[in-house]
Amino acid sequence: MNVLIHAPSSAALARARNNVVNLLKARPDAQVRLVLNGPAVAAALDGDSHDTDALTWLCPNTMASGGREVREPMSVLPAAAILLLVQWQSEGWLYVRA
Repeated sequence: MNVLIHAPSSAALARARNNVVNLLKARPDAQVRLVLNGPAVAAALDGDSHDTDALTWLCPNTMASGGREVREPMSVLPAAAILLLVQWQSEGWLYVRA
């Protein structure tokens, strides 16, 4: 099972992180990508580290517009979040908006 969990806001980030944890508890074999854009990026970078950080992908457009730098183990997407969300769904990934 391949799942994209999308969080565009700080409130959505908290829900998305819970979703990731709960999904992986139930399906440890799931492939999960937590995709952040908009205000969720700053919330993730400015907040405390979280168990889901290694699964967290940040939108490069949001990073550039905010002049932000990635904090490991988070990663920056190789293209805009919207483009990759659409592409990955066309490849069979399931989409959940937190």
